[in-house]
Amino acid sequence: MKPTSLSPLGIRLFILLTFLVSFGSMTAQNTVAPTMMDTSKMTYNQISQTMKLYVFPAKGQSQSQQKKDEYECYNWAVGQSGIDPLHPPKVEAAPVQSGPTGAAVGGAAKGAAAGAAIGAITGDAGEGAAVGAIVGGIAGRRQGQAAQANANATAQKNTAAEEQAMKDSFTKAFSACLEGKGYTIK
Repeated sequence: MKPTSLSPLGIRLFILLTFLVSFGSMTAQNTVAPTMMDTSKMTYNQISQTMKLYVFPAKGQSQSQQKKDEYECYNWAVGQSGIDPLHPPKVEAAPVQSGPTGAAVGGAAKGAAAGAAIGAITGDAGEGAAVGAIVGGIAGRRQGQAAQANANATAQKNTAAEEQAMKDSFTKAFSACLEGKGYTIK
């Protein structure tokens, strides 16, 4: 028996095929299956009730069929919207800002200038500037604190709006799926 030898093209094809097979098995091992709900313990309309939706089986679907359809639509909606209400992504507001804003310094400078002008009229510009700086500093500090409070409130409102938009996206996808299966959603 004569040993067979592979051509350079055959060797390359063999190496390529070996690489593809081993790469495919590596990627299959690294995928994570989605978390599945235990449907045996679910009531027939548990998903829709949790979402505060009223689902009517317009084509006479049974309770067990509605339970199955809601579960399938839940998984489909997660895939379409990228949102899983059982494991929602964490949305965080911008960090709360506190501390000095620099507004007190600006207010003190403005107050000192105004106080110096008034003090010049009364005969003591230095004292007028000192009083004006104190009053301006206090007013500037209050304005800075109010601006920080407004910025923090706005950040929290934006976070709440983003969370609601994610929930709405999922609900829209879930409802569209159930409507496609012959249910009426309200």
